[in-house]
Amino acid sequence: MADIPPDSAKLRLSQAVAPVSARLSRAGGLSVGGGLLWLPQAGLVAWLFASLLAGTTRAGDAALAAAGFAVLGAMRAAMQALSERWLAEAAEAVLETERARLLARESRRSPMAAGPGSGELAALAGEKLGALEPYILRYRPAFLRARLLPLAILAVAFWKSWVVATILLIAGPLIPLFMALVGMAAQEASERQMQEVGTLNGMLLERLQALVDIRLLDAGARVAADFETRAEALRERTMAVLRVAFLSSTVLELFSALGVALVAVYVGFALLGTLGFGAWASPLTAGEGVFLLLLAPEFFQPLRDLAAAWHDRAAAMAVASELVAAEAEAPVTLLGQGAAVPALVPVPGAPAISLRGVQVDLGAQIQLCFPDFDIAAGESCALTGPSGQGKSTLLAALAGLIPAQGRIEIAGRLLDETSADAWRMTLGWVPQQPHFFAGSLRANLRLAAPKAGAAEIDRALQRAHAEDIVARLPRGLATRVGETGAGLSGGEARRLMVARAALGQARVVLADEPTANLDAASAAAVTDGLLALAAAGATLVVATHDPALVSRMAREIPLGRAA
Repeated sequence: MADIPPDSAKLRLSQAVAPVSARLSRAGGLSVGGGLLWLPQAGLVAWLFASLLAGTTRAGDAALAAAGFAVLGAMRAAMQALSERWLAEAAEAVLETERARLLARESRRSPMAAGPGSGELAALAGEKLGALEPYILRYRPAFLRARLLPLAILAVAFWKSWVVATILLIAGPLIPLFMALVGMAAQEASERQMQEVGTLNGMLLERLQALVDIRLLDAGARVAADFETRAEALRERTMAVLRVAFLSSTVLELFSALGVALVAVYVGFALLGTLGFGAWASPLTAGEGVFLLLLAPEFFQPLRDLAAAWHDRAAAMAVASELVAAEAEAPVTLLGQGAAVPALVPVPGAPAISLRGVQVDLGAQIQLCFPDFDIAAGESCALTGPSGQGKSTLLAALAGLIPAQGRIEIAGRLLDETSADAWRMTLGWVPQQPHFFAGSLRANLRLAAPKAGAAEIDRALQRAHAEDIVARLPRGLATRVGETGAGLSGGEARRLMVARAALGQARVVLADEPTANLDAASAAAVTDGLLALAAAGATLVVATHDPALVSRMAREIPLGRAA
């Protein structure tokens, strides 16, 4: 990941919490209000203690002080509980919004374009974005308390003793100063840890997808060693974050302990009469001394809370940096909105295809130019040409999976943002590397027709010459297949893709190198299945290097060279 300026990450983090800023302000105000209630609580304790020492306590004074203390404590607890509930709701809303935003952007990324791996996306959407929750729950209210509560306590302490106020004023700022210095190291360590988490997730997914090949190549020991190396790297980076957190906590406790100790020393000597200065009403009374002793720890408590949550901010800034980097890349998006199928009506009319002046920009000053041609409804044709001439790219452009310049007309209608979703409803797509979803084979086939019954599935399998594949599977259509079609050969997986297109009654079938890397028998079976769809009236367009497949198409369209 490229270095992201801290200001950009801070701005992105502010944008993430902006929709819930009012709720966060209310929750922070409640938290500060609860902290301020300690002042009258401490006053009650000091008054009762001074009365007991002076022997002036009247009947019921202790009960009254205890009742007041309990009421104020209950109010603090209620305000804190309500604040935490509002913060939890705000955190949930932010996570929901950010995850939806991330998924919406990535779901429209063209499958033909390069992008982050599924493992990295899963890590960002799950574990990494989850780091925003402690930032909202702990750091934000702690930051607000640290800004207001110490000042209020300092003012009250100054009202009683300028020496105590001076001690707090000197010891207090040392804590945020040190946190600022440690914070830079903490954020850098958190960013390295977040990167390692994404790398390990991506590596795990890649190895799981290649598990069959790993076993065939007897590379299990090598893969295990790679995982051990990456896991050790993650452990080291996690420990680096923890070392910074423990260091900042240790220094904080040192400063706060010294501050409280100095206040206790002054109050003790002042009450003994050794020190006769520092209090406006000299000598310092026992009640005032107890009051100041109770205030000193509470002066440092908001700063301690802030320091404890400082690594939450560092982790959130690291996540914000990743979001900035991800959003800085303009993804190649597919045409249309990816709307739900039931909400659309397929493009009407015969699915004739027409191309005029079509060009696709691949970046790096590479542009593919395609010839003008027309494909009649129900026609079968082969896109041919040497590797690198854009056969697969043209199929993707015809499917609206990548943007293209020029004019592509489908059934007389321009293929654009408004028509792409409806156009894809008429398509059957047979990729060179079929992708299955984790589920049964039946569920994968019914993606094209969710309401299809057993008889319709059987007819589709017969048309694709794939019924023998299902027959040999241990559980037939109930057999669970992995994302890479575990247990299926390349030819079998492609025939099942043809069957899915047949089940969905695709009016146009786009096939990318359907016979590549297959033996003659498997290639012939795939070709027969595709031609069966064409015979049923579908328009068939294949991208291929296979002369045998080309010879069985009604027409060949050779592609030119890249511009």
